[in-house]
Amino acid sequence: MLTLPGNWQSALEDYILGADFGNLCLKVARERENYKIFPAAGDLFNAFFLTDITQVKVVILGQDPYHDDNQAHGLAFSVPSGIKLPPSLRNIYKELAMEYSWEKLPESGDLSSWAQQGVLLLNTVLTVRAHQANSHSKLGWEAFTDEVIKVLNRRAENKVIFILWGNPAQKKRRLIDESKHAVLCSAHPSPLSAYRGFFGSGIFRRTDEILIESGRTPINWASVR
Repeated sequence: MLTLPGNWQSALEDYILGADFGNLCLKVARERENYKIFPAAGDLFNAFFLTDITQVKVVILGQDPYHDDNQAHGLAFSVPSGIKLPPSLRNIYKELAMEYSWEKLPESGDLSSWAQQGVLLLNTVLTVRAHQANSHSKLGWEAFTDEVIKVLNRRAENKVIFILWGNPAQKKRRLIDESKHAVLCSAHPSPLSAYRGFFGSGIFRRTDEILIESGRTPINWASVR
């Protein structure tokens, strides 16, 4: 059985002890026996280890992990330091550069510093077969990430900003009480859709404005440099 770090495990206990999560764990284990699966088992829940449920200020919700070698490490859109920036992440940096007048893009793709500031970097699906995008889209992860959103929606003491990129992420909007929390949507930052509503969205600056309005510290997005 897969386990999450302390506060997440207890917050999601009812779901984790149920049959659906047990079946998901078995499916993931069988996949790992027969295929190369990303991220590695030890990295699967890195987003939850780096961002405790009590510290979540922002949720950035993507689709599924990167499916090429050495990229996925348990944080949506992030890659380990030293790995070439994937196109989606490069576009994220380009939007940040436009919003905050950065002179150059960061070289590192490791977004751990965002996670440590309260940005939960979550995909709707947490695993993928090597070189097969969306190959685990029907494995059962969507139900798990539904529960994560429900718990945050219900338990968060302060306003959480949910950034939903692309259609799979935006399907989660129905789970969020927008009288308590903020939802910001745009196109996905992938090259296929970035020019159809991601670039120019101002989504990062708006996130910081909402945090400031709520009496919270804005995110230092430039900490990745």
